[in-house]
Amino acid sequence: MNMRLFKGFFIVLAGVFIFITIMSLFIPSRIMISRAVVINAPADKVFNQINDLQNWKHWQPVFVNDSANIKFITSADGISNSCEWNSKGEKNTMQFTQKTNNSIAATLKRAGENDVKNTISLLPLADSNQVQVEWNVLIKLKWYPWEKFYGIFIEKITGQGYEDALNSLKKYVEEN
Repeated sequence: MNMRLFKGFFIVLAGVFIFITIMSLFIPSRIMISRAVVINAPADKVFNQINDLQNWKHWQPVFVNDSANIKFITSADGISNSCEWNSKGEKNTMQFTQKTNNSIAATLKRAGENDVKNTISLLPLADSNQVQVEWNVLIKLKWYPWEKFYGIFIEKITGQGYEDALNSLKKYVEEN
C-alpha cells in the first residue's frame, strides 16, 4: 500500500513538472522593458550626461548610492565607456557597446545572471527645446521554467528603477 501511494505521488509530481515545463515554453524568452521621459533641455546637454559613465553618478540611482565603490575605465579621450563595482558580493560590469549621435547601447553583466542590454535614445521634439529620452532594456531568459515564470514579473520588479533613473536625469539636467 505504501509503495503504491509513493508511486502515485511520484507520477503526479512528474506530471506537474512536465506540465509546468511545457507551459513555460509558451512564455517569451526575451523581455523588453521601456520607459521614457520628456526633458526641457537641448539634446546635446542631455547626451553629455548619458555619453560618459562618469556623469551617471549625477543621476543614476545605483551610481549615486555606490559612487565611491565604482571603478571607471576612461579612454584616451577622457570619456568613461565602462565601469565595475561590487554589489551584494557580486561584481557588476557596465560597458558601452555602441554610440551614435543620439543614442548609446550598453551591456550590464553580473556573475551568474543574464546579460542586460540597455539602449538609451534621445528624440528631439519638433519646434521646441525639449527632448524625449527613451530607455529600452532587453533581457534574454534561459529556457528554465522558473526563469520564464520570473520573466512574467520582471517588468514590475525592475521597471520602476529605470523610471526613477530617467526622472533623476530630468531633474539633474533641468536644474544644472
